[in-house]
Amino acid sequence: GVPVLLPLLDDEETAQTLAEWVDGLVMTGGPAVTRGVEGTLPADLSACAPLRAAADARLLEAYLQTGKPFLGICYGMQLLNAVCGGALYADCEKQHPGAAVHAAQRGGTTHPLHPVAGTHVARLLGTAPVEVNTYHVQAIRQPGNGLRVSATAPDGIIEAIESPDGHLIGVQFHPERMDAAAQPLFSHLVTCARAFSVAHV
Repeated sequence: GVPVLLPLLDDEETAQTLAEWVDGLVMTGGPAVTRGVEGTLPADLSACAPLRAAADARLLEAYLQTGKPFLGICYGMQLLNAVCGGALYADCEKQHPGAAVHAAQRGGTTHPLHPVAGTHVARLLGTAPVEVNTYHVQAIRQPGNGLRVSATAPDGIIEAIESPDGHLIGVQFHPERMDAAAQPLFSHLVTCARAFSVAHV
């Protein structure tokens, strides 16, 4: 997989053209998602800039129509969930009963990830608990349409979601900071992108 940085686009036609051009899409971490959020953002979490928020949503909505594979990381996972009609906690520590501290700026460190048996995330990362980083204040309260929970933290916070076919995967942690432990997530994206490209030549 050859990574290409994508521009912020301000019109739907160009977003659709770009969505058709790329074979796979990774949406990285970022500031707070405001779409689909329940509650008020806390003082220590800034909303995403309107230009980026609109451009990311525009591209993702166009991209989801292609059927190509997607990997959402933190903000990217939350935006995927919101675009699919799901709900987010504005502050999971305050809104989710029994939630641990998940934000590094609040003292959160690492915690075990518990993949759900039978999911694509479990197939990629294994069913045994995996130690993951934690850098988020928001979290998914309710998965969006066509998405299912594929991993949780010990406190029940949703840490991964996916589509049943595994083409859409979102993770709350940052796999790009985990070296080999999370490499299967990126390899899966490339494998799915290659298969889709070959099938649609």
